[in-house]
Amino acid sequence: MPSETTDPSLTSFVNGASDSPFPIQHLPYGVFRPSAGDAPRVGVAIGDQVLDLAVLEEAGLFTDDILEDNRPFSEPALNRFMGLGREAWTAARKRISHLLREDTATLRDDPSLRDRAFHAQADVTMELPARIGDYTDFYSSKEHATNIGTMFRGPENALKPNWTHLPVGYHGRASSIILDGTDVRRPCGQLKPDEDAPPVYGPSRLLDFELEMGFFVGPGNPLGEPIPVKDALDHIFGMVLVNDWSARDIQKWEYVPLGPFLGKSFATTISPWVVTMDALEPFRTEGPEQDPEPLPYLQSEGKRAYDIELRVGIQSEGMSAPHTVCKSNFKYLYWNVCQQLAHHSVNGCNMRPGDLLASGTISGPTKDSYGSMLELSWRGTEPVPLENGEERSFIEDGDRVVLSGACRGEGYVVGFGEAGGRLLPAQPRYPVS
Repeated sequence: MPSETTDPSLTSFVNGASDSPFPIQHLPYGVFRPSAGDAPRVGVAIGDQVLDLAVLEEAGLFTDDILEDNRPFSEPALNRFMGLGREAWTAARKRISHLLREDTATLRDDPSLRDRAFHAQADVTMELPARIGDYTDFYSSKEHATNIGTMFRGPENALKPNWTHLPVGYHGRASSIILDGTDVRRPCGQLKPDEDAPPVYGPSRLLDFELEMGFFVGPGNPLGEPIPVKDALDHIFGMVLVNDWSARDIQKWEYVPLGPFLGKSFATTISPWVVTMDALEPFRTEGPEQDPEPLPYLQSEGKRAYDIELRVGIQSEGMSAPHTVCKSNFKYLYWNVCQQLAHHSVNGCNMRPGDLLASGTISGPTKDSYGSMLELSWRGTEPVPLENGEERSFIEDGDRVVLSGACRGEGYVVGFGEAGGRLLPAQPRYPVS
């Protein structure tokens, strides 16, 4: 059932909001600068506008005690608001929704306040939504894990014995998480293209995208006290698109025995708008059947998957727009977000507001739903055609890769924006002392 903030009948006085990817039922949070030199602050996307929550905060329009006492929206990141927890999130969402409604006069009929509180999205500069202290990447798509395992070990050994018992993951690099629109430099590192020769240093030749989604942690947990799976949603603030760029050849040589390192840590692109779990509530759905049954600490009840349509497009230098190479869906994930968070903390690991946990590549059951070039081109043996006649086995210099996502509701769309970036040529300077 829709809530009071996701009711399809709601409309906003903001022109065009109902027909945009950012209707009043959505209300994603982001951090932005209205113009160069302005301090960053928290905003909400509505139609083609950004609602400046710092202005509303200064005007005294957030009257709930927890929001008045903490003033989270004048902050340069969402961490304080994330850490306040569900009570504050619910209060803020209800208040913002009320203020934006067609029949609420507070903003609608105050030209001076409206002029200060609204900014065209096209005119603002978006920032990373949070100070990301830690970043973890999971490997939660059974289709993806099976495809990769089949390529390298054969179908009979595609999944490792632990894969259906726990959400496999590794700790990534938070410092190289970048925002949509930021260029990515082709990484260099050790490669071993010839199995019978020593390794060499040089640019990655097998540069790939990985279609993922990530969630930001809200309130954390004390060191030594796990987050129960039944409480996990109270610790999840919202979701973003994630392209966890991958240098397949660097990774192949380095990953034994400890896993990904330089092949993954050079760049991870995320979208700027954080879509709240409240906005996603109407799109909860059943996930894949889990067999064998998970251990008790991973058993989550109810619908814990989300019906989020995902796309990846590649735009070469000779193209005017991205060509779609992948259509997938978040609901395909074997391990859901509650299980990921419960498993991450079951050893007592302390999570903190602003930590980012990514899903791993999201592949579906058909070839056009595979979430990486490694799968789409099947290890480079079946190049993917682009609409201008070019082909791609992996990403080439000058290519722009764009991830997008949306949920389709009853008469409205919840858009995730984009997580895009252009690949620049390598700078293969060998580091010397």
